[in-house]
Amino acid sequence: MMSSDVLMERFLALHPKLIDLSLGRLTRLLDALGNPQLRLPPVIHVAGTNGKGSTIAFMRSILESAGLSVHVYTSPHLVRFHERIRLASPSGGALVGEERLVEAFERCERANAGQAITVFEMTTAAAFVLFSEHPADVLLLEVGLGGEFDATNVISPPLVSVITPVSMDHSEYLGDSLAKIAMAKAGILKRNVPAVMAKQEHPEAEKIIEQKAARLGIPLIASGQHFHSYEENGRLIFQDEDGLMDLPLPMLPGRHQHDNAGTAIAALRAAGFGTLPASAYEHGIANAIWPARLQRLTTGTLTTLIPADSELWLDGGHNPDGGNVLAAAMAEFGQHIPRPLVMIVGMLGTKDSAAFLMSFAGLATELIAVPIPSQKVARSREEVASLARSAGIHADVSEGFEEALRNLKSRSWPLAPRILITGSLYLAGEVLAANGTPPV
Repeated sequence: MMSSDVLMERFLALHPKLIDLSLGRLTRLLDALGNPQLRLPPVIHVAGTNGKGSTIAFMRSILESAGLSVHVYTSPHLVRFHERIRLASPSGGALVGEERLVEAFERCERANAGQAITVFEMTTAAAFVLFSEHPADVLLLEVGLGGEFDATNVISPPLVSVITPVSMDHSEYLGDSLAKIAMAKAGILKRNVPAVMAKQEHPEAEKIIEQKAARLGIPLIASGQHFHSYEENGRLIFQDEDGLMDLPLPMLPGRHQHDNAGTAIAALRAAGFGTLPASAYEHGIANAIWPARLQRLTTGTLTTLIPADSELWLDGGHNPDGGNVLAAAMAEFGQHIPRPLVMIVGMLGTKDSAAFLMSFAGLATELIAVPIPSQKVARSREEVASLARSAGIHADVSEGFEEALRNLKSRSWPLAPRILITGSLYLAGEVLAANGTPPV
């Protein structure tokens, strides 16, 4: 049997661009496959810049805690492509196996007959084939890039459309302004389908989404207006027009996860799952996990390389708003347990690295810049270090994150450090693979 990796390498040759936002190629392929996108389980469609994956993780955890079967489609993956497709099963769902994935890839390749199509379009078609042929109560579907012309936007009207926080990212594809990016994200909104909008840090993005919903004549259930989520006395409080829920705090750390959890609850209620038992919400919120989002590594190969009694954290944050959220979480950790913050950072050249790093000025004790060997568009470690110094952060370079950790361990620390590896989901994937920590 041919491997899925070999097939994906073949898909790369079918289109000169890795990303080319359009729906025509995919609708042609789906038509040749018998339009599996029209036979999907009920869909909750999620777009946004930050928080999409965590919001989906909360929804999946709540739904599965209620005994419902859930398909999930997310991107990008961290270690293996299989992480993108989770198929429902009686045991709570599992990442797609190699045999099923290869069979779906091969069917799509035959139906495509060598015509131009991007890798994401081909793999999305394969996911739709798998989801259409395996029963589930709901499909949680994450937009890949943008919204209006994203490959996932060929589906029939979903139960609800969800837009998580929108900020500047992928401007080379979505536009050079926040308004253009927000308009692209709002492209998933559809007539007769309710929409849920997470708390937005940028009024301009919020206004664009509100205007699009108004033009479509659909209800927009907005955080801060129609629902609220906040911590009180060590509990997560969710409140909307239907009442108040007193829940455990999420296992996922950081106050931004309170907002993501609230968005997930609001989305499920808007989708018609408001009658789920309270125990499902309690268990689901408390036990949701999402790798490489403020993930503390306490076991594995890399934990043997760090200074004694230190902490090792991993986060795939890579855009300015992600940096703000991550820095706020690190600052909060520092208030509870003071430690010097050492950052190990690798970033892509397509990201606003200067703005991302500026969030850590006055917070990080030092930064060690590392390369991301798997990515041709990665910034050099010298460039990342230079940008950090421009932000007022003491910075050095290292050959890689493992060497950086070893160097930290070789030093004397009056107070054990808090080490944060961040800057890219691609770097996060390499870290998880090196640590032997499989994504869930």
